Amino acid sequence: MCIIGPGQSGECRVRINIDGVLRTVVYGFPCSFNPYDPVEKKPLFHFLPGTKILSVATVGCNLHCLNCQNWDISQRNPEDSTAGFLPPEGLAKLAKKHHYLSIAYTYSEPIIFYEYTYDTAKLARAEGIRNVLVTAGYINEKPWKHLLEVVDAVNIDLKGITNDFYVRVCSGTLKPVQDALVLAKASGILVEVTNLVIPTLNDKPEQIRKLARWVKENLGSETPLHFSGFYPQYKMRHLPPTSLKTLEMAREIAISEGLYYVYIGNVRSKEGENTYCPECKSLLIERVGYTILQNGLKDGCCPDCGREIYGVWK
Repeated sequence: MCIIGPGQSGECRVRINIDGVLRTVVYGFPCSFNPYDPVEKKPLFHFLPGTKILSVATVGCNLHCLNCQNWDISQRNPEDSTAGFLPPEGLAKLAKKHHYLSIAYTYSEPIIFYEYTYDTAKLARAEGIRNVLVTAGYINEKPWKHLLEVVDAVNIDLKGITNDFYVRVCSGTLKPVQDALVLAKASGILVEVTNLVIPTLNDKPEQIRKLARWVKENLGSETPLHFSGFYPQYKMRHLPPTSLKTLEMAREIAISEGLYYVYIGNVRSKEGENTYCPECKSLLIERVGYTILQNGLKDGCCPDCGREIYGVWK
């Protein structure tokens, strides 16, 4: 629980108690804006592959992960940030003008700039533009369900599979994230999951296996899982980067547990960036980094055996 006294801001830094009313100070003021992001960078591998996605963020986050890769905006106070004015209607019109298929609310934590995200997403959807959340999923049920009504896809960080990890590393708890994942999948939108594999903290085979089993049992075998490589950042500069060997081990374990689409990110991998048919094992989408080398899907199905592939393809 976050108790905010008069004149004070909350854990997220962006909501202030003004005369007994909580007010956001980042509504319409993004500090980060990228019109050239590939959707694969989110990472989303099963959502409009090969397209550019308009990405936007404000400062603030309700978690304080020691390893945060975007700490310079997620952990920064609004008054210490440089931001431009771009209200929801302006952002939606900009996306339409330049023919974007989708907008990503990303980089820091879209749950923290909730009102800005929701209002923009609603306007964008009315223009036929899809909406993507890249989030840690640390949110209560009621506002999450409301937000999911205007969202088309999410990538949620499942940072670890124990509550102890969340308490020690993220200053949070595990269950709200698991609940958010289950609710997102039940809502019918596209769901992909990312796990940042951190040496000595969540990289043991038994931890990987437990996480993969949870994803399969609660989200389904078709849910894409991305194992992402850690690089020393923020308050974890003392740990080494994740090795390719560890990431490949994680991928092999997740596949052995019955997950169909398991990927490796932040490092180059011969097979870990590609999408294969779970039925006949044909190569469907070949990737190098964020670049699509070939996409052999036919109407969202494997061209060789006809199996439908989970995703949003057009």
